[in-house]
Amino acid sequence: MPVEQIARRAGVGMGTLYRRFPTKEDLIDAVLEQAFDELTSAADEALAADDAWTGFCGFLERIFALHAENRGIKDVLAARAHGRARIEAARARIRPLVARLVERAHEQGTLRPDFTAEDIPLVLWSGAHVVHETSAIAPEVWRRYLGLLLDGLRAERSTPLAVPPLTRSQIDRVMERRTK
Repeated sequence: MPVEQIARRAGVGMGTLYRRFPTKEDLIDAVLEQAFDELTSAADEALAADDAWTGFCGFLERIFALHAENRGIKDVLAARAHGRARIEAARARIRPLVARLVERAHEQGTLRPDFTAEDIPLVLWSGAHVVHETSAIAPEVWRRYLGLLLDGLRAERSTPLAVPPLTRSQIDRVMERRTK
C-alpha cells in the first residue's frame, strides 16, 4: 500500500506521517510492535483468569478477532526480510506464555492431554485461513469455527490422535517455507 494511502486512511498529512515514521519500514515496525504487544497482552490476560479453560478460550478468541480486524499483519509477518530478528524476539517472548496457558489447562484437566503448545501454530494458521476465506461473505463465521475447534480440544471429548504434534524444528521449517 502506498504511503500516501496509509496517511489518508490514518487521517493525517504526509508531513505528520514522515515526522513519526521517517521510512515505511519504521511504520511497519511500529505496526508489528503493536500487534505483538496485543498478542502478549492477550496471553497475559488469559493467564490471569482463574479458570484455565476460560483463559485459553479467551486467548484464542482474541487472537482470531485481532486477525479478523487486521488481516494484513499476517502478510507483513510472513513476507518481511527486514525486522526478522525483531519478529523472532517477539515470538520468543510469547512462546512461554502460550506454553503456560496449555500447561494450566492440562493441570485443571480441561484441555485434551495430547494437545501441546506446538499445536497452537496449526490452530492459528487454520483460523487465519478461515478468516481470510470467509471475510467478504460471512466476516464473523470464524467464531463458529472457533467454537467447533474448542469443542474438539476439551478433555472430556478427546479421542486418540493418529500422529504426534509437530516439533519446534518442524514448525520453524514450515514458517520458513511460508515466507518464500
